[in-house]
Amino acid sequence: MDLGFTTAVYVVAAILFILSLGGLSGQESAKRAVWYGIFGMGLAVLATVIGPGAGLWQLTAVLVAIGGLIGYQLASKVEMTQMPELVAGMHALVGLAAVFVGFNAHFELANVMTMDDMAKKALEGFAALLAKKSGAEINILRVEASLGIWIGAVTFTGSVIAYGKLSGKVTSAATKLPGGHLLNATAAVSSLACLVWYLTSGALLPLVILTVLALFIGYHLIMGIGGADMPVVVSMLNSYSGWAAAAIGFSLGNDLLIVVGALVGSSG
Repeated sequence: MDLGFTTAVYVVAAILFILSLGGLSGQESAKRAVWYGIFGMGLAVLATVIGPGAGLWQLTAVLVAIGGLIGYQLASKVEMTQMPELVAGMHALVGLAAVFVGFNAHFELANVMTMDDMAKKALEGFAALLAKKSGAEINILRVEASLGIWIGAVTFTGSVIAYGKLSGKVTSAATKLPGGHLLNATAAVSSLACLVWYLTSGALLPLVILTVLALFIGYHLIMGIGGADMPVVVSMLNSYSGWAAAAIGFSLGNDLLIVVGALVGSSG
């Protein structure tokens, strides 16, 4: 399918997601809103799978089937009182996905930059977009990918700890390492330094260090919050996962990810 068709489907999916969020505000419309969300996500996945540059159909089908089966099994066994735990677990997966996609953008960019002009003309999808970028646009892409990775990594470890506190697998008491918020601030400043290093070098190492620092921030930030405040934390992590998705959407040039990420981020 061409890009125009994919974009049109993304617009329909975005409208369905907006209707889904709006419908969740009332008991009468909540069930219908869930179906809006399911249908919108189905359309988005289908448009992506058959869109420009897509491939590996068999692997995609297997992964979707495995993920759907695991999700169904987990959700069907969870009591309503355990919903915050399930939501925290899903946020962890969203954050981890953002990290993986961000690293994939780095590797794809590195691969495209080594190609000659003839090879670049044969590219499709995301790789074709990368091949057309100027030096300034490449730096913008690196900032977007780094931001998606950083927020995603914070969301991942933070959500894992939130899940552990809600389920009783991690102590609910607020626990901090010596230094407290100074450690978080130092890690944040170090992350910014790694971003500058990455922009000037394009190397993998600063991106890896940035990820490790973000993983630590997510862990230490949520460990320092008591279990009674976890519902608020889950809402905050919901927002983080949305902004991570939006940042990755900018990296991939995916309008739907940007729209949905902004919706989730602002609603959280």
